[in-house]
Amino acid sequence: MHNLTIDQQRLWDTLMETAQIGATAKGGICRVTLTEEDRRIRDWFRKACEALGCTVTVDGLGNMFALRPGRRSDLPPIAMGSHLDTQPTGGKFDGVLGVLAGLEVLRTLHALDYETNAPLMLVNWTNEEGARFAPSMLGAGAHAGIYPPEKAETITDLAGTSLREALEAIGYRGATPVGSVTFSAMFELHIEQGPILEAEERTIGIVTGVQGMRWYDVTFTGRESHTGTTPMPLRRNALLGAARVIERVDAIARAHAPHAVGTVGMVEVRPNSRNVIPGEVFFTVDFRHPETAVLDAMEASLHEALGEVADAIGLDCTHRRVTHNPPVVFDADCIEAVRKGAEQAGFAGREMLSGAGHDATYIADVAPTAMIFVPCADGLSHNEAESATFADCGAGAQVLLNAVLIHDARFA
Repeated sequence: MHNLTIDQQRLWDTLMETAQIGATAKGGICRVTLTEEDRRIRDWFRKACEALGCTVTVDGLGNMFALRPGRRSDLPPIAMGSHLDTQPTGGKFDGVLGVLAGLEVLRTLHALDYETNAPLMLVNWTNEEGARFAPSMLGAGAHAGIYPPEKAETITDLAGTSLREALEAIGYRGATPVGSVTFSAMFELHIEQGPILEAEERTIGIVTGVQGMRWYDVTFTGRESHTGTTPMPLRRNALLGAARVIERVDAIARAHAPHAVGTVGMVEVRPNSRNVIPGEVFFTVDFRHPETAVLDAMEASLHEALGEVADAIGLDCTHRRVTHNPPVVFDADCIEAVRKGAEQAGFAGREMLSGAGHDATYIADVAPTAMIFVPCADGLSHNEAESATFADCGAGAQVLLNAVLIHDARFA
């Protein structure tokens, strides 16, 4: 078996270098999808891959594919990748580690002139975070056929800009048809975004699947009126309705403990004036659980809560399910490659489910897929204080390299 070793310092330096694109005062990154900062990191990514002799193509939704040839051109490539976009107050590692560790794998192979059997491909997926355009993981989802590309590009942000307009504005609406690039397998490295590995002092998470996730948009409409002249019994306060549902969302998740979670993460109050009773409130709901039946029950409870609260206050209610990501089980052979890759590198690993959605969630529908987790401090993510160690990032990249080469050996 090979004894190739990634350059941990080079990987770390690359993480810190690219973190300056969209750097925030608190040490994080604001690189929201299809903004000027996203264009800059995309340009950097293209240049870095082309320096290794890779051919970079871009599809109609901005997904970027860097191809390194192998001995056998008849084989679909083994893919690595994640995303380079961030939350508005994101950290240096969420998604970014998966792309830059894949780049380090390519750099290691390039420096040693190592030729794999299958071609290798490094992918930067568009709009994984969903911070600007909902739903999240949109680029990977369209690639996998979950979202029709012609509909995906019409999705608008809160300012009314469509995905297509945003792609064209930064020059990344490519010519490659969405979904036309095929993989023989895909491996995604990511920080855990949870506390388990750190608590157990484990270095590597061998991810066997992803829990199901459902997002909802809800709008309560009441009546705007003066705060000083409208008696309490005559009010139709949309914010009061939202507050009651927020509490119900928490209760629904707790009723399905220990694996269920429920969150209201966005609230918009209109007209948002100090002395006007809110006439309209928009908010989001996020439910997650490893079992579809439980997600169905949580959704039914949400619908019941919305109806009860609206009726009690005299509100109109509109709601829709924005996205439904079923629970995912990853490919057994790819999982085994990760397990062997961790053992080969001498790192302690444990099997686990992912509580967060990832691009691999959708790619698993169209190609054998697995994920690798490394710890992050206090399990904190989607936060400028997000942190992972030099050693753990290097360990994850080494296991990624090992797993890819173990899988590639199948084609010898």
